Amino acid sequence: MSATCISRENVPPVTVIAPSRGLSALKLGDLWEYRELLYFLAWRDIKVRYKQTALGAAWALLQPLFLMVIFTLLFGRVAKVAVPVPYPIFAFCGLLPWQLFAFGLSQSSTSLVANQHLINKVYFPRLIIPISSILVGLLDFAVAFGLLLGMMAYYHVMPGRNVLLLPFFLLLTVATSLAAGIWLSALNVRYRDVQYTLGFLTQFWMLATPVGYPASAIPERWRWVIAVNPMASVVEGFRWAVLGQGSGPDKFLAISATMLVVLLITGLHYFRRVEKTIADVL
Repeated sequence: MSATCISRENVPPVTVIAPSRGLSALKLGDLWEYRELLYFLAWRDIKVRYKQTALGAAWALLQPLFLMVIFTLLFGRVAKVAVPVPYPIFAFCGLLPWQLFAFGLSQSSTSLVANQHLINKVYFPRLIIPISSILVGLLDFAVAFGLLLGMMAYYHVMPGRNVLLLPFFLLLTVATSLAAGIWLSALNVRYRDVQYTLGFLTQFWMLATPVGYPASAIPERWRWVIAVNPMASVVEGFRWAVLGQGSGPDKFLAISATMLVVLLITGLHYFRRVEKTIADVL
């Protein structure tokens, strides 16, 4: 019996296909490749938002103005909350990052279901949809921030060097809205009950955030509980950067930033799991 020898040169190469793990599974690089689509979706949402409206961009001013009046009556006149600056400007300055966060949260949470006709037709990174819906709120923020500058001039409040850190707190606001929005948008694909809880969740979150009251009103030993809420340190830091009042970067901001990173990373991983079957579910 003769033995047959097989040369290694005749053996075809073996290719092993394994699922990507870790951060590589998120394929965040695809977001840059589809950046033009991100711009298109954001511009589409902006035009739809103000199309056939009598007041147009004025709505970006009316919402925080009405809330400022209510807060001034409740906290400034009735509760007589002590603040180091005129209360209207204190409240309006806290409402700006909160309005940006709340808008991004509500829009991004339902964005996947609202764009299901687009998702079922063509492939693109699904993460672009909640991101684009959040970016729309930056226009409202810019319009309302102009009014804030006018109020500061009226009350003779001048910003200091802290204002250089304002983009940092603005980035934290967008990141917090994105982190929560990613979680809720993915959950809303599987459980449509999420969209009905948004109103309650936003109201509760607002009460847990020092928008109408200063964080200093909370006893020091309970301050860390508020710091678990990333928006608490964002609002306080925003006031510190613009008005020079409140707490700036401290240990509570570190706690909030840590919670934000955890919320964002876990949300991205869960979104990636849902993304694989999103077209079938919708």
